Amino acid sequence: MTLISIPSNPVPPGAVAGEIVTADKVRLRFARWMPESGLKGTVAIFPGRADFIEKYFEVVRELRARGFAVAILDWRGQGGSQHLLSNRRKGHVRRFSDYLADLDAFAREVMLPDCPAPHFALAHSMGGAVMLHAVLGGRRWFDRMVLSAPMLGLDVVPMPELSRGAIATLSGLGFARAFVPGGTARPVTEMPFADNPLTSDETRFERAAQVVRAGPELALGAPTVGWLNAAFGAMAELERPEAMARIRQPLLMVAAGRERLVSNAAIERLSARLIAGAHVVVPAARHEILMERDIFRAQFWAAFDAFIPGTPVI
Repeated sequence: MTLISIPSNPVPPGAVAGEIVTADKVRLRFARWMPESGLKGTVAIFPGRADFIEKYFEVVRELRARGFAVAILDWRGQGGSQHLLSNRRKGHVRRFSDYLADLDAFAREVMLPDCPAPHFALAHSMGGAVMLHAVLGGRRWFDRMVLSAPMLGLDVVPMPELSRGAIATLSGLGFARAFVPGGTARPVTEMPFADNPLTSDETRFERAAQVVRAGPELALGAPTVGWLNAAFGAMAELERPEAMARIRQPLLMVAAGRERLVSNAAIERLSARLIAGAHVVVPAARHEILMERDIFRAQFWAAFDAFIPGTPVI
């Protein structure tokens, strides 16, 4: 399985890339690396919506330099994994729980057999929501988790309660595979840099766009009505008062101070209910903290290093 390498974003050396198949027969792309030296365990990276493995090469290098093996996957419907609709630009999933099938296959076929313990998770945005649902479902593969700007609510959607009802209606009427209202096939990497909600670092912003231009199959546009309907349901489940109280997983939530996509209020609410969790904010950072300027990334890594690897779970 090919990883796309460009001069500004080369593949970290020692990559093992391949394809796995989920229980429901969806093909997923993955990659893994051993550390540069030493061995503190493995950090598994779980990207956000519309992300792809290549976008995290810099993070892979930083983790390997810290002594970690690294493993990462492309979720179904994005990156180099199997897309579910004939229009590959549509970000679609039938049920949010389908992502758990991706996670199960990744753990069973990549992480557990080939990646040294202890295992830690680093999840961004949508990936953070998937990981919380995995813990609620009894999956305890990770000693600790770090969730970057987890998708626990959406600020980008106007009037969320009304929007949720409208999206559910559209999905029920047979429009689940249509773009969300106002959404297009234009790749998210081709939005103008000025005032984008993702990062204030123009070099890293442009680097992601260059990767997609080199590998157009990685391009993804707006989500579908079905994806948004599934996401609303998943976020509502996490908002239930008893949900966070059931989580004993040690985890750290890192929020972006200038967030405009996910809800920092939801992150704060849910983190307050955690039994074994913490919540920090990187002031002035935008949504993609790990793709931000160095001054913001340094704050993220300081929090990460203080939390991972931590004390092993007995």
